Amino acid sequence: MSQRKLHLNVNLLHSGVYASAWRLPESNPGAFYDVGHYIDVAKIAERGKFDAIFLADTPAVTDRIDLRPFLSMEPTIVLASVTAATTHIGLIATASTTYNEPYNIARRFATLDHASHGRVGWNAVTTADAAAGRNFGLPQVLEHKARYDRAKEFVEVVHALWDSWEDDAFVGDKAAARFVDTSKVHAIQHRGAYYNVEGPLNVPRSPQGRPVTVQAGGSSDGRDLAAAQAEAVFTLSQSIEDGVAYARDLRSRAATYGRSSDSIVILPGLATVIGGTEAEAKRRQDELWDLVPIQYSLSRLAGTLQISPDLLELDKPLPDLPVPVNANQTMFNGTVNLARKGNLTVRELLKALGGGVGHRIIVGTPEQIADDIATWFAAGAADGFNLMPDVLPSGLATFVDEVVPLLQKRGIFRCDYEGTTLRDHLGLAHPPSRFADREAAAASA
Repeated sequence: MSQRKLHLNVNLLHSGVYASAWRLPESNPGAFYDVGHYIDVAKIAERGKFDAIFLADTPAVTDRIDLRPFLSMEPTIVLASVTAATTHIGLIATASTTYNEPYNIARRFATLDHASHGRVGWNAVTTADAAAGRNFGLPQVLEHKARYDRAKEFVEVVHALWDSWEDDAFVGDKAAARFVDTSKVHAIQHRGAYYNVEGPLNVPRSPQGRPVTVQAGGSSDGRDLAAAQAEAVFTLSQSIEDGVAYARDLRSRAATYGRSSDSIVILPGLATVIGGTEAEAKRRQDELWDLVPIQYSLSRLAGTLQISPDLLELDKPLPDLPVPVNANQTMFNGTVNLARKGNLTVRELLKALGGGVGHRIIVGTPEQIADDIATWFAAGAADGFNLMPDVLPSGLATFVDEVVPLLQKRGIFRCDYEGTTLRDHLGLAHPPSRFADREAAAASA
């Protein structure tokens, strides 16, 4: 039996996970709209043998753009440029099920998977931001359950479209004048509560069979979507206990859909601040923290909690708060749990969150960070991590040069790529077309 291996992605958040990262001397303030920056980071991640780079997305201006960089460019177009400059690194892009149509998403990601020779993943998310809704003509955000019901059907349609061409449907036989075997191209004839899609897709089956489906959501509805459809899941866990509990719950839910326990890769978010000594790392954290305006951090925290900033007092604990019905419950629960478990004041919570990071932060030496990662991995709290370096590209370069060799020495992380596709990197099987299964079953009946 082969040894279980760690998975590492880098969440390419423009200048870095800290809102102040763009202000450091080594940073490029215009990195958030510079495709060259994304290519440079991807090359560093590929040098470190990472599974993939990951691009989040928000189709609206939702942050304090007078103070910090923001999610700006459309992810699949950015990754098309990254594709041409890399050879192995996986490429995961976010596209919302709330403000897109299944056919367009299926076609876009299948095209990108062909262009990259099988390195693409789709992060399927719902969008709860009111500003984004207004950009798509919706006066108010869709209710939480409705968003996820729609998302489940959306993903099912996309998967059916990706399956609509069997692997060997394209023939290209010049001598026989036979271009496509049309018996292996199928209309999906989907009729559902939200979508009616005839199919087939007009793009042949991708090199991976299907691009990898990724999901990020910690609510009960989000976990059900992940359990039913996702192959990699980005999570928020602040402790090993939380990570183990999440993994057990998700794998249990997946079993109810007839899925095996190894069919989903679980990747908590992890922000890193690295120094030659622990004191040096803490000084770097303090420098980044001090450059984040406190009112900005308060505003971000209030947005996560869905309350007015006026209700937050810096040197007092969080007030009692109800779970928001129609907002990002994953970030809300992670933030509140961190505050309650540590008995933190709002000021202490803000620093623990990096002024708005939200995910777990490790501050320390390469050895301390490698030890932490290995401990989580061995405990089953994570199959790997969606890494968020403090500053890009410098924080990632330090991780690749100083932490990755320690993980390789432990024997838990690859020393070289063993395949060419994102599925290869993640240890995921090549899925057969559902239509090929039906044809085979019919033939044997």
